[in-house]
Amino acid sequence: MARKQSRTSTSRTRKPSKKAKTTKLVRWSSADNKQLKTLVKQNTPTRVIGLKLRRTEASVRQHAYRIGLSLRPTNRSPYG
Repeated sequence: MARKQSRTSTSRTRKPSKKAKTTKLVRWSSADNKQLKTLVKQNTPTRVIGLKLRRTEASVRQHAYRIGLSLRPTNRSPYG
């Protein structure tokens, strides 16, 4: 009977792990804030705002929350 190799065999070599891409923190400028406010007033979807500002949808939502902007559409009926 042939013997099975153990998992900790030294005959296999490990592949180097791929490092995740890191992104550099880009601060929100006053021009970015102004553009964000105008896009929110126009009821632009959050994803589209992110594309125009070259940011992720999550970062747009988080920043809007921090500066006190509501991302809910204003053209919704108050009666449901």
